[in-house]
Amino acid sequence: MKISKDEVEKIAHLARLDIDDDLKETLSEQLSHILDYIDTLKNVNVDGVTPASGAAFMNNVLREDTAHESPGPDVTLANAPERDDDFYTVPRVVK
Repeated sequence: MKISKDEVEKIAHLARLDIDDDLKETLSEQLSHILDYIDTLKNVNVDGVTPASGAAFMNNVLREDTAHESPGPDVTLANAPERDDDFYTVPRVVK
């Protein structure tokens, strides 16, 4: 599939890229080559190949989610720079 210089200009405009004329010609050739390769891949026989979602099979490595009793505000706020009773005190960010 041939990508024209005009199509590269449209793509560059949509991506808000400023590309000089020499690079547009180069990109046109490179994108055409990539799309030709993808067309070649469309013709590969994949009968009997199991679909995979990724290159590696991963298992869940997280621990089980179990409920625990809260340690309370004295423990959770022990290192807070400022606090007001059982709450963190932070600088105001909205005026």
